[in-house]
Amino acid sequence: MRCSARLVSPREEAARLGLPNAEFVVRDVSELGETDRFDLVTAFDTIHDQAHPAQVLAGIAASLRPGGVFLMVDVQASSNLEDNLDKPLATFLYGVSTMHCMTVSLSLDGDGLGTVWGQQKAEQMLADAGFSTVEVAHVDADVFNAYYIATKD
Repeated sequence: MRCSARLVSPREEAARLGLPNAEFVVRDVSELGETDRFDLVTAFDTIHDQAHPAQVLAGIAASLRPGGVFLMVDVQASSNLEDNLDKPLATFLYGVSTMHCMTVSLSLDGDGLGTVWGQQKAEQMLADAGFSTVEVAHVDADVFNAYYIATKD
């Protein structure tokens, strides 16, 4: 199924709910080309898969209006291998990372961050992208993910 065909259902649901400002488009996230347009941008378990994640994050930061928020949900891990050794799913996460996430990124001449890029790297990349504050939250019912709330001044 083509990407644009997958947007039919969300568009219909937004219309049913009376949400005229909800927009669903197929785009290359590394080339957003938007400035001060959005109040909120979300990304769920996707940034580490991008070929050029720094470019994607900078584009997201540019696309937010002043005071805008970027909510990024990604795997809760450290950027330091030794700090992940006791994680119950570490073997699985590193396996998925090398067999899929990094492979996809590297095949596009990308950075190859992978699933376990970790909190330290994520926070640094968000700051480098131009976010003025980055808060990391954890949800008791979700031991798998970290919730990054990044704001733009």
